[in-house]
Amino acid sequence: MLAELRGHFRPEFLNRVDDIVLFTPLTLPQIEHIVELQLTDLRNRLSERQIHLEITPEARRLIAEHGFDPVYGARPLRRYIAHEVETKIGRALLRGEIEPGGTISVTVDGDELAVTYAEPAVAP
Repeated sequence: MLAELRGHFRPEFLNRVDDIVLFTPLTLPQIEHIVELQLTDLRNRLSERQIHLEITPEARRLIAEHGFDPVYGARPLRRYIAHEVETKIGRALLRGEIEPGGTISVTVDGDELAVTYAEPAVAP
């Protein structure tokens, strides 16, 4: 496409067009990697409270598939994670259901994310 543009327009014009960005569409593995980067931030925030976050590969894939938009790229992923994962965790924290030392698991149930909590193991 860039070659087509260069064949029709002068370089001066092409240098002034800042709003058009040409890119190769992201693949699903690349989107899943972006999901993992976003979840690392959440993991770090939870670890400050001594809470562990586990996410299954199926859940990561579902987030990638549902949070990605071909028009906007990976931008909606952050909002999707906030709405579908962080909000559920935040509500459980506010209700006092999650204690330090516990583990939050994000899995897939049907076609939706399931966020569950396991209390810390009690030492004998």
